[in-house]
Amino acid sequence: MTGLKGITRNLTDRTWIKVKGALFLFLGIFSGALLLLERPTLRTGFLLGIAVWGFCRFYYFAFYVIEHYVDPDYRFSGLFSFARYWLFAKHPPSKSDESENDL
Repeated sequence: MTGLKGITRNLTDRTWIKVKGALFLFLGIFSGALLLLERPTLRTGFLLGIAVWGFCRFYYFAFYVIEHYVDPDYRFSGLFSFARYWLFAKHPPSKSDESENDL
């Protein structure tokens, strides 16, 4: 499987990182616009906005909150890595959990 060797490497070129970010932005705007064009109602726009906001907050939770407040030793490499961590990792008790046990 020598042809798949390059797939596992990290993207490090700044230009390609920016291109990738721009493509994600384009995909989001384009798909959101298509949804609103298909059903142009305030309700659809509102629900689409809530869905986008909710997924953004989850992404922030998965990659910032967990790493900075829950488990500073763990570094996530993607959503599948986060799912594996969330489902299978043994999580050490937090300080607030320990203080509740002392009561």
